[in-house]
Amino acid sequence: MRAEIITIGDELLIGQVVDTNSAWMAQRLNEAGIELYQITSVHDDREHILKALDEAFSRADIVLTTGGLGPTKDDITKHVMCEYFGTTLVEDSRVREHIHELYKERPDVLNRLTATQWLVPESAKILTNRVGSAPIMVFQKEIDYQPKTLIAMPGVPHEMKIAMTEQVMPFLKEKIIKKQGEIIHRTWMLYGIAESTLAILIEDWENALPTTMHLAYLPKDGIIRLRLSTYGEASNEEIEMQLAALKPLIADYLIATEDLPLETILGNLLKERQQTIATAESCTGGRLAAVLNAQSGSSAYYMGSVVAYDNTIKEQVLGVAHDTLMEWGAVSEQTVREMAEGLRALMNTDYAIATSGIAGPTGGTPDKPVGTVWIAWAMPEGTIAKCFHFGVAREREQITQRAVTEALVGLIKSLNTKH
Repeated sequence: MRAEIITIGDELLIGQVVDTNSAWMAQRLNEAGIELYQITSVHDDREHILKALDEAFSRADIVLTTGGLGPTKDDITKHVMCEYFGTTLVEDSRVREHIHELYKERPDVLNRLTATQWLVPESAKILTNRVGSAPIMVFQKEIDYQPKTLIAMPGVPHEMKIAMTEQVMPFLKEKIIKKQGEIIHRTWMLYGIAESTLAILIEDWENALPTTMHLAYLPKDGIIRLRLSTYGEASNEEIEMQLAALKPLIADYLIATEDLPLETILGNLLKERQQTIATAESCTGGRLAAVLNAQSGSSAYYMGSVVAYDNTIKEQVLGVAHDTLMEWGAVSEQTVREMAEGLRALMNTDYAIATSGIAGPTGGTPDKPVGTVWIAWAMPEGTIAKCFHFGVAREREQITQRAVTEALVGLIKSLNTKH
């Protein structure tokens, strides 16, 4: 089963508004096992919308639209939908009552333009927009003997999200997905191997996959998400059988068998073991602390952070020896080791991670170019430190993000080894 998204509005095409709706909707569709084939943005223009609908229905079973459902003259989506599906607008008493209730404390909003909102396409099924005046419209018909569904939603992000969550996804699951079968995804996370090297390593396994299964490589920030999918024609047992054959091939690089943020994976491991962690950061400037702290329930394992950007903080708070800084510098194995060990003692945690590096664009030297980062992990069994070279061509944000990724992965791998 295939879906497409059409976002409607001139503001999207001139960059005045960023389309965040599509990414959020794509995630919900994927979670429900619906394959998203294409996302299209169009002007508030009759011909443009009609053409986009024709093209989308030539490829997809379900089309979701957002935008153009307001009460002003430039909001033409409802009228174009009537033309496309050969229907007319009629008054809907339930929508009228809902709008009156919605704006009962704001009578000035109940004007002649608002009144157009309770005019709906006669052939459409109307779903309630609990937080807005534009109703959700569902059109269903056969095109070339194939059943097609169009769902038109408001473009305001918070209205769209509530509409999708409370109305659209339950409707799709009940009326469509149940009949046609779901997509099954399994995503594993790998680290420490290049995408091309991985592809060669598992080439024979991948070539032997059934035609009902599809493998995708999704690299980002040094992590490769390897996703195996099937579109309702193979069972969970068949996918698990294929993954069991894959596991020995990639065991040295596998860090998780779920598609979760690294900080969530680490947090879950620490909670399972009832252990704690703290962070000492220089070049990452608190970013490591931010991702750990953002996890719900992180107070069970995350004790705190010291952002020791200046050397005096490294000395006075973390206990880094003055001689260490003078001889080896802030970006060195010796300094990050002392940072991590000092913080672990200061906060009395099981683990501590320390980072120090040159994120650029200035500050690099021939011996320590921009992109050089040292990371240390202080653990009950000892301290490990490692140097990374993320490249002078990378932006400052990219370097700090890679440092955060490596810091999290390093401890995840260590905990997995002990499991």
